[in-house]
Amino acid sequence: MKTEFNWFKRLWRNLWAPMDVWIFYALLIIYVMSLFLLYSADGQDFGQLENKTIHTILSFILLWLVARTPPQILSNFALPMYIMGILLLLGVHFFGITVNGSTRWLNIGIARIQPSEIMKIAVPMLIAWFFQKNESNIRWYHYIVAFILIFIPVALILKQPDLGTATLIMASGLFVIFFAGLPWKVIISAIIGFVAMLPLIWNYGMHDYQRMRVMTLLDPTKDRLGAGYHILQSMTAIGSGGVWGKGWLEGSQTHLDYIPESTTDFIFAVFGEEFGLIGNILLVSVYTFILMRGLYITFKAPTLYSRTLAGALTLTLFCYAFVNMGMVCGILPVVGVPLPLVSYGGTATLSVMMILAMLMGIGNQRKK
Repeated sequence: MKTEFNWFKRLWRNLWAPMDVWIFYALLIIYVMSLFLLYSADGQDFGQLENKTIHTILSFILLWLVARTPPQILSNFALPMYIMGILLLLGVHFFGITVNGSTRWLNIGIARIQPSEIMKIAVPMLIAWFFQKNESNIRWYHYIVAFILIFIPVALILKQPDLGTATLIMASGLFVIFFAGLPWKVIISAIIGFVAMLPLIWNYGMHDYQRMRVMTLLDPTKDRLGAGYHILQSMTAIGSGGVWGKGWLEGSQTHLDYIPESTTDFIFAVFGEEFGLIGNILLVSVYTFILMRGLYITFKAPTLYSRTLAGALTLTLFCYAFVNMGMVCGILPVVGVPLPLVSYGGTATLSVMMILAMLMGIGNQRKK
């Protein structure tokens, strides 16, 4: 009997060995909160809740498998994943499905996917692999090549158009370059150059609706029933929640359908209305904890590849959360960025769980 118990104990430990328990508990807290939130946001219907449960089960299987895989083995898939992502983005350009004026999805028969979500992982993986390959002899032209590799998918995503996702994917690649040791004088020069180019970007690099979003951010009351509607309704919902919130299933803005895209991009407004400031602080605290844990794993990573990749993935995940919350609160322009682990969406859930799994794998490599 004791032998059987010891065997079961060893099996249980082996199953959980690759899991960073701190990240796992944090994502579990967010996931449980998201189930209650999605049920309320979807009008107390089980349709999206059932789909999210299926997505999550698949994601946890992926999490377990990827977390067990050494990062250096995963690096072998960086280039194939990047090439596949580029091909899928080209497929979106020619055969994509258009929803609300944007062509971001591709029907592959068994499911509809959003290839830009793949690039969240593929871009930082490839850039980290590229610098690892040239670690002993990094020159200025390696940074130029890295910028080109980042620009290709960003340009394809901008054509969809999807400025928010393109900007964040570009940031994920730039984070790798930063952690790879890009000189500060280059970073400062790039920032100055970007600021100087803002008039050109405004006049020639942005669509009319994107410029309207920026103007709406500055004063959403100019077009209450048009461009400013989303921000005003989400800010109203969050403000009406007060300190303690109206309570689960009691959000009037949510259940009277005033909040647009309440299960995806604006689900944070539903959360703020029903759970109030206290709930918001709790959710932000969990995201911040994941950020701090990810940075800890980054600084303890033993190789250039794992260090640059962990840092980029950590900051990318935090940026997605920050941009979504900032958008809903009215401090950033409205862009199509979901709230990680909370918003409804199969591809988005898989990509976020992949990010967390790779962080766990890097942390597990450090323990060994």
